[in-house]
Amino acid sequence: MDLDFTSEQEILRDSAARFLANECPYDRVKELEETAEGYDPALWQKVAELGWTGLPFPEEYGGYGSTFLDLVIIEEQIGKFVFPSPYFSTVVQCGFAILEGGTEEQKADLLARISEGSLIMALAHYDEDGSFAPELIGMTAKPEGEGYALNGTKCIVMDANIAHKLLVAAKAGNAGLSLFIVDTDAPGLTVTKIPTVGKDNTCVVEFKNVKVPKEAILGTPGNGVAVLEKMYAKAAVCRCAEMVGGCKVSIDMTADYAKQREQYGRPIGGYQAIQHYMANMLLAYDTSSNYLYRVACLVDEGQDFALEAAALKAHVNQNFRFITERAVQIHGAIGTTREADIALFYRRVFTYEPSCGDTEYHYEKVAQNLLKGGAQLY
Repeated sequence: MDLDFTSEQEILRDSAARFLANECPYDRVKELEETAEGYDPALWQKVAELGWTGLPFPEEYGGYGSTFLDLVIIEEQIGKFVFPSPYFSTVVQCGFAILEGGTEEQKADLLARISEGSLIMALAHYDEDGSFAPELIGMTAKPEGEGYALNGTKCIVMDANIAHKLLVAAKAGNAGLSLFIVDTDAPGLTVTKIPTVGKDNTCVVEFKNVKVPKEAILGTPGNGVAVLEKMYAKAAVCRCAEMVGGCKVSIDMTADYAKQREQYGRPIGGYQAIQHYMANMLLAYDTSSNYLYRVACLVDEGQDFALEAAALKAHVNQNFRFITERAVQIHGAIGTTREADIALFYRRVFTYEPSCGDTEYHYEKVAQNLLKGGAQLY
């Protein structure tokens, strides 16, 4: 397995880094976090013009047919700049769900609009009980006339406040768990943005007898668990890419700070305790980064990567928390303030860790697979 970037991928990485550094520096990120929308629509259109929104989709659906590794490269740069946008919710979560489970008509319509940047979507899957397992989703869609009526509450819905459409996971009568395409302006649907430590677009969505036609089901009724499981695996790898990018910047920021901050007449980076911290942080980053790109290559090679994705997510969850906590500790009290850029990354731990399943959830998946005599990890 060759983990080296091609010359085209190096250009993609460097151009993405330059774009985000120029268009959305950390001061701009903090400004956007304070807005009701939580993102810049004009900047989102620039992202679409660069082709990022169509990167992972086949050309017949309006995309560019790039590799999964290309997407991971972009996601890592997004993580380095904590870029506030609906990229993960729209392109990764909803985009891959549509690609995995949609009809040809739905793919041609929705993916083309996502690729051109005109459609923002959000995935409404978590019920109020907080379970990460798709098979435990309990919200129901009651058959009514020629369609369904949705009732219930969805929590931790990323970017629902700016989305045009939602993908809603609910049981379609006796057919089982299905995904419904629902307009956010549908009567009976209420979106409430809630305050979070991560200062992101986390929302609660309430459905009170929201009527949808039977054509609103993504693909076929009852395919929800299979579609979500496939999407979760790819989305988990993409979220790990963002966290790995955040790990790298956190280490670089902290190393620079340790060289400049003096205590008792010498830079704190000269003290052995700080050096041990930094060495352990770098080791955690190196293992996470190498594992990330190994799993990304498995996806492109067409191998079964679901178990590896679960192990990767659990591993990176822990390392992202470890690295950012140590970074804040080395910065001292200033590391927890709004003025310090390192706080941007530490706060993202509380958003990224539960995204696509928390550490305990993924370790349980790995353990259950091993107990059943399943495939071994790399």
